[in-house]
Amino acid sequence: MIFDNMPELQLVRLDHAPTLLAFERENRAYFAAVIPDRGDDFFTEFDLRHAQLLARQTAGTDYFHLLVTPGGEVLGRVNLVEVADGAAELGYRIAQKAVGRGLATAAVRKVRELAATEYGLSRLRARVTLDNPASRKVLEHNGFVAVGELTLNGKPAISYICEFRA
Repeated sequence: MIFDNMPELQLVRLDHAPTLLAFERENRAYFAAVIPDRGDDFFTEFDLRHAQLLARQTAGTDYFHLLVTPGGEVLGRVNLVEVADGAAELGYRIAQKAVGRGLATAAVRKVRELAATEYGLSRLRARVTLDNPASRKVLEHNGFVAVGELTLNGKPAISYICEFRA
């Protein structure tokens, strides 16, 4: 199912801070079920961390994207981090109330396109635990290929790569 009113993919800006913090707080327990919790410091030092993200984005070492509804609500994040040598690590998270609607697949597709056309990348890496089959499907639907096994956050996981021409 595709989300009825598709949110817009936006690069993180300073004015996103309040809605991004609300997104993280609202979905904290949901995300912690599959990835390590960010910890209380993440929330108490959010403004400082947000400023650091913006600085890294300005430097071109990371690109942070949000899925924002027409009303300004954040429904997801799709990030490219550790940008170097034409490659980056992909990570994403979708709000609990928005899962199962095709948002992650569409957002990853769009960021993959941006990686090639706007950021000059030719390869993306991603990792996902075996207990997260929905996330594995998102990657596979977007041309990612499993290339190895690893342990991620103490759990069995798969490493993926997606190669394309920039």
